[in-house]
Amino acid sequence: MTKDLCERALEFATRAHESIDQRRKYTGEPYIVHPVAVAEIVRTVPHTPEMIAAAYLHDVVEDTPITIDQIEAEFGPKVAELVDWLTDVSRPEDGNRRTRKAIDLEHSAKAPPEAKTIKLADLIDNTKAIKPHDPGFWRVYRREKQALLRVLREGDPALWRRAQQDSAEA
Repeated sequence: MTKDLCERALEFATRAHESIDQRRKYTGEPYIVHPVAVAEIVRTVPHTPEMIAAAYLHDVVEDTPITIDQIEAEFGPKVAELVDWLTDVSRPEDGNRRTRKAIDLEHSAKAPPEAKTIKLADLIDNTKAIKPHDPGFWRVYRREKQALLRVLREGDPALWRRAQQDSAEA
């Protein structure tokens, strides 16, 4: 029996993140725990298999040697399009963090609702890690997150409210 799209995406993302021994910053857990958490959050709202696959793959192009062309060849144009919308477009040479985040914010603002829903799930899971483990960075991340929330309103309304509530709490 052939594996379904979501299973293949999970296995692909696991291998990609393991290939560089990527770990979660505050816990040291294998990085794949984050994409799995993002996919599980997306599963709680209306979604498609392509959205779940993209949730598993959302950091692969940004963090590993995998390219968007490889994602498209393996998972098709819809998953690749979603991953592309979820991948930061700024580069270190674009300037400081604030400048880079402004560039990425502009990119996210143009994303389709499905990508915005996945991005909201990403923000929710990152908040769970950053807020308790790094209060200093939380202040910076919270400001960036609030700016993103302003452009992610077309994402799932329940996730938008959840992300908003998470960042409203000091």
